[in-house]
Amino acid sequence: MKLVLPAILALGLFAAPVHAATGWASFYKSGRLTANGEHFKPMGMTCAHRKLAFGTKLKVTNLRNGRSVIVRVNDRGPFIRGRILDLSLGAAKLIGLTASGVGKISFTIIS
Repeated sequence: MKLVLPAILALGLFAAPVHAATGWASFYKSGRLTANGEHFKPMGMTCAHRKLAFGTKLKVTNLRNGRSVIVRVNDRGPFIRGRILDLSLGAAKLIGLTASGVGKISFTIIS
């Protein structure tokens, strides 16, 4: 029995679940420091999430146009009901979210 568990783990049969979510996102372009202590960079590829660990990388897709971007969680938020992410201005521009200010997105944790 001692060999069975390591063999199963080596085969990847107990893979960690992939976390994904769909909801509304907005963007922000001003601030001094993020919640993890970094200087805020408006054109950076970062985002704010209420609970995900700092450093978590997400693939965010704008559901209206299919454009995606990879961002890193470095801040807390959004603090507006119904929103699941706040993107930096740079990330929002890449997926076409700046004209409307908010948009329906999906995200998947990639690391």
